[in-house]
Amino acid sequence: MSKNNIFICSKCDAQSPKWTGRCLECGSWGTLKENPKSEIRNTKLERETNQGTSKEVFRLGNSNQIKVKRYPSGYGEFDRVLGGGLVKGGLLMLGGEPGAGKSTLALQVAASLSAQNRCLYVSAEESLEQISQRSGRLTESADKLGFIHETKIEDILATLKQEQVEIAVIDSIQTVYTEELPSESGSLNQVRACTVKLLEVCKQSGLTVIIIGQVTKEGTLAGPKASEHLVDTVLYLEGDKYKQYRLLRAAKNRFGSLDEVGIWQMAKEGLKEVLNPSEVFLAGHSAKNSGSVITAVAEGSRIFLVEVQALVAKSTAYYPKRTTSGFEAKRLEILTTVLSRRAGINLANFDAVVNIAGGLSLKEPSLDLAVAAAIISAWRDKPLPAKTVVFGEVGLAGELRTVLKTKERVKEAVKLGFKKIILPYFEGEVKGVELIKIKEVRDIIKLLK
Repeated sequence: MSKNNIFICSKCDAQSPKWTGRCLECGSWGTLKENPKSEIRNTKLERETNQGTSKEVFRLGNSNQIKVKRYPSGYGEFDRVLGGGLVKGGLLMLGGEPGAGKSTLALQVAASLSAQNRCLYVSAEESLEQISQRSGRLTESADKLGFIHETKIEDILATLKQEQVEIAVIDSIQTVYTEELPSESGSLNQVRACTVKLLEVCKQSGLTVIIIGQVTKEGTLAGPKASEHLVDTVLYLEGDKYKQYRLLRAAKNRFGSLDEVGIWQMAKEGLKEVLNPSEVFLAGHSAKNSGSVITAVAEGSRIFLVEVQALVAKSTAYYPKRTTSGFEAKRLEILTTVLSRRAGINLANFDAVVNIAGGLSLKEPSLDLAVAAAIISAWRDKPLPAKTVVFGEVGLAGELRTVLKTKERVKEAVKLGFKKIILPYFEGEVKGVELIKIKEVRDIIKLLK
């Protein structure tokens, strides 16, 4: 064993001056391999001595006429989140937990775009037979969509160039590798290196690429977090295989807004767009049940109504539980404390459970008043008046604060036939609905039957 050598982990590329059976960084066994230090020094020296060439400089004042070309996918929910469709020359990362439907959504979008564009679906995980079976279940025809099964990024790029592909899907980035690195596919360096190669091709040739990445429980080495700073757009498909609905959000978007959200429903035929979320999420709601409150949610330019459910029961534990589904647990603890201190609702010996019906996960401040109203209704076992919508932000002093897009929320409630709206201060009146303007959260108690 030479003293001039070092040992590099083939999984995480961590370096060690001596061999050990287990990598101290990632914990993998038997992954340390001996590498001469001279090779590393020579590679570094080559980079330092490599001279670049000057490039043409453009003035921003003369670039106003340049327009971004987009590829509308044919799915309004997908294009809404992107800001109008896929951008030519853009690199998009689609992430989400296993079973959320990332591959299904990417296959549907690629099949739709293949009707007018040269599209290629690259699968490093599934064979042609598996993809054919999946595409056969989809309502979108994939007859014109190309397909290859390949894991080597150099071969993938050569195929894209030869076939003159305009839009490509890589499923998935953690199973693709480059021979320039000795580490295993899925390692941090492999994910970044393959992403950089794709990014260079996108910017040079105008190719549009959708990369699919997994989100793991332990870390983010195999997921989009490892290289999301390199791509133009990062989308997350929220939801799992046990929930019927999925939310598509943008965590990064260089060509559009981050406020929009797309709503999908998982079916046998694939993911279906939910064009009217209010009717879907309010199905099965009963105004006779205590602890059930309807609220108006604003997600980007979209307003829809959802049901907030609460259950309050005598606690059998030393510390009462605060359990949530679709709502922030820390926010629930704050609201229960405010209700106990400002509204006289003693929850010290009661468990409080809050659920957003439909499997949605929401973080908007306007949910505060609806959650508080649902808890008060469940605690007193008295329902709110029928056809009532509640929304508003609750402060630590128990005061109510106005929220954005109040007028739009009121219009949506009126459109769906609701007769009463409980909200913070709001100027003006609206025909066809009674606006109940309250100043403190304790005023909810007076409105119970």
